[in-house]
Amino acid sequence: MHNTRDQAAPTGTNAAAEPRDAEQDLATVSSLPLMQLSIGFWSFKALASAEELDLFARLSGTDGQTVDELAELLGFELRPVELLVTACASIGLLESRDGRYVNSALAEEYLVPDKQYNFGGWVRMLDRRLYPAWGRLTEAVRTNRPTSWNPDEQAHLFDSEDPELLALFWEAMHSLSTLTARELGVHVDLSDSTALLDIGGGSGAYDIELCRRYPNLRATVFDLPPVCEIAATKVVAAGSQDRIAVSPGDFLADPELPAGYDVMLLSMIMHDWTPEQDLAILRKCFAALPPGGRIVISELLVNDDKTGPPAAALMSLNMLVEAAGRNYTAAEYERWLHATGFVDVQMVSFEAPGANGAVLARKP
Repeated sequence: MHNTRDQAAPTGTNAAAEPRDAEQDLATVSSLPLMQLSIGFWSFKALASAEELDLFARLSGTDGQTVDELAELLGFELRPVELLVTACASIGLLESRDGRYVNSALAEEYLVPDKQYNFGGWVRMLDRRLYPAWGRLTEAVRTNRPTSWNPDEQAHLFDSEDPELLALFWEAMHSLSTLTARELGVHVDLSDSTALLDIGGGSGAYDIELCRRYPNLRATVFDLPPVCEIAATKVVAAGSQDRIAVSPGDFLADPELPAGYDVMLLSMIMHDWTPEQDLAILRKCFAALPPGGRIVISELLVNDDKTGPPAAALMSLNMLVEAAGRNYTAAEYERWLHATGFVDVQMVSFEAPGANGAVLARKP
């Protein structure tokens, strides 16, 4: 049998040209990126299962475990344990040394519970809260309604939430915020600031990190009363209660914000709200700041042509299943800041889990 694709085309015809051109075009566009996208959840679930089973905590501080030893330690059959640790090793979470599995440097630093920058709370929250919600993403696109909570039965995403899931949420936010605040402190100079109001400051992670970096800085967490209780506990645990206070309030409902601060921080909260709500927040900030006071907005910023970057764009899509907002561009923040009276708007770029930059401005 002859392969007709290997035969020369008759002179003066293009009988073989079209198939050959089509194959040539196909060869320049690989399907592998689609494969990587479509199996992305495999990697996440391997990480989430290992975290749920406390695998990284069990391996920390040891000389490693063989698959047989891990199976016995976990109380599971050999086959599933072997498959899980092989998967974790393949994505950089474990290493094999002479047949014994140990934590990689990444897992040891960020996935062991007693480490300062433990990321495990974020992983567990994604697995239990957002993974199911993203399974209903098409429903959210069709209805423009969140899927991580029921707006027909709850006033907001924290209303009547499972206490265990809510605790997991705040632990996750603390992990994410701590790592992000560390980078913010490096790239945004607060050495001339003395009093910071952290609006919607959550667990106080930003304040703990920033006060640790800037000895002259004092900070106040301004958030809802139950959240302030969480922040107070975290502040005491960090030994920072002499420099960080909590102030219960509602930055949306309260007519004004506390005064007496020379810098106001909006860290990873503006994406939760609509443009109209964000403008209202900025007006309150402007009114409460003294002349010369600064505002710092720390967020995952979408680029101006709204094509990425992936972390910002996907977190923005996450707001569809979680809240009313989205991730905004630096240009949008600049317009809003100018509209509310701020001047000297500038953008500082950096890379962190919860933000890729900060937009800064000053009250004249």
